[in-house]
Amino acid sequence: MHETPLLIVDVFNAVLGPPVSAALGALGFHLDPVHPIPPFMVMILIIVLGLTGLCLFVRSRLSVEHPGKLQILMEDGVQALVGMMEQWIGPKGPRYLPLVGTLFVFILCSNYLGLVPGFMAPTSSINVTLGCALTIWVYYHFHGFKEQGIVNYIKHFALPPGSPIWMAPLMFIIEIISHLSRVMSLSLRLFGYIFGEELVIAILFGLVPFIIPLPMMFLGLITGGLQAFIFVLLSIIYLQGAVAVEHEHDEHGHDAPHGHRAPAAA
Repeated sequence: MHETPLLIVDVFNAVLGPPVSAALGALGFHLDPVHPIPPFMVMILIIVLGLTGLCLFVRSRLSVEHPGKLQILMEDGVQALVGMMEQWIGPKGPRYLPLVGTLFVFILCSNYLGLVPGFMAPTSSINVTLGCALTIWVYYHFHGFKEQGIVNYIKHFALPPGSPIWMAPLMFIIEIISHLSRVMSLSLRLFGYIFGEELVIAILFGLVPFIIPLPMMFLGLITGGLQAFIFVLLSIIYLQGAVAVEHEHDEHGHDAPHGHRAPAAA
């Protein structure tokens, strides 16, 4: 998509490209001689460095008695996410906050970085969105095995709540396909929206710079946050379906905390 090289990418490759090429070349990897560090990796590094600096800045100014505006804003965001996880998953929800919260912040920053001239959104690369999707996919299955045990977790694929036992073989196949499709669904949904948005902005900017792209960039502020929220909401729903022992307490209504039940596929 980015046919015109980004200046920031050229700078990073000029400084870090040679040592990266030498290190990976010794391991048998052959990189692009011009841009051994791809643009999306440069953008990820910028986000990581920026968030690290922000965290160090906020940490040095944390105060219980006199919290600053930024601290209050961050605390409200954490409380909102914790409340949503408790609503869907139950009392155990906050234990999954570190990964889910980190994914939300990373995806949100990635989406918004593409609106800054001279930068690109890392989430406009399928490599990044696929990595995020695989991370949450492995994470919720890991905790599903951990919470329910290997046998019970595998059994819930064949006998989801309300399913007759004679349909177990068919339901098992359907559930496996459903869970595998979640990786494609999560990655392609986020990639498609952000890539399409950046493509439209780039086309409009090429036609009429500075004026026509502004409404689309404003819309990007809304859709960027919305897509980050959707990704995290689906991640929480998948976690709820994995860690809730639904089949053991279904008849008593204890299968899904606060009346929520994870869908079979999304």
